Amino acid sequence: MEYTHLGRSGVKVSRLCLGTMNFGPQTNEPDSFALMDRALELGINFFDTANVYG
Repeated sequence: MEYTHLGRSGVKVSRLCLGTMNFGPQTNEPDSFALMDRALELGINFFDTANVYG
């Protein structure tokens, strides 16, 4: 996994981001946790959790 700095915060995040827009309305809680767990296993540590889109 490739990582990059998040602005000037000193935090390193994965270049890939997991969007969670469908978690809840279309993806149940157990499946959502399974997706996040798998993303972490693969090195993804950047999750888009905005509560409003577009």
